[in-house]
Amino acid sequence: MVRLPAAKRRFYRRTSFKRELTGHNSAMHFEHLIAINEPGIALAAVLSREQVWSGLMQRVEDARPFLPGLDHCHILVRGAAHVERRLHFGSAQVHDRALFAASDWVRFETPATALHGGGVLTIHIEEPGPGWLVLRFIYETEHAIGAEAEDAAYEDYLRQAYEAADVDTVRVLRELAAGLPVATATRS
Repeated sequence: MVRLPAAKRRFYRRTSFKRELTGHNSAMHFEHLIAINEPGIALAAVLSREQVWSGLMQRVEDARPFLPGLDHCHILVRGAAHVERRLHFGSAQVHDRALFAASDWVRFETPATALHGGGVLTIHIEEPGPGWLVLRFIYETEHAIGAEAEDAAYEDYLRQAYEAADVDTVRVLRELAAGLPVATATRS
């Protein structure tokens, strides 16, 4: 598990994990929350729902600041509540579809290919109480079934990678909201 400094641990809460077997694949559902604003905790600037939504839409339009290693993000099709994209990670290309409901949620769907296992990431903006603003990250992925120990180790690795990426997403959202320059090139 990703370990955050004690002062930031309140901003991270795991909420659920389950695994199901579907034919020759193992389906993993993982979700967790990251608090953007938490009453009584002034570790970072308070962001509005609109600021968070604007940052999430930036991730839809140009995901480079959010995805280390992403070289290019091309919009192929644009609809009222979705875009279809081609993402270039070096010589590898991934097609995905981003769907969204304004100021509520965004969902990234990546179909499985020979080189990529595919999956779905949904990010909900939630206000569970006065002064609260949280992001709920929900992952649904499939991978081939192997030995049970290997599956468990792989799923633990995925959860840690997802958690770290989501903490980084919140960092980028905060930088965008503060008007700070955000790198759009490959980061190490």
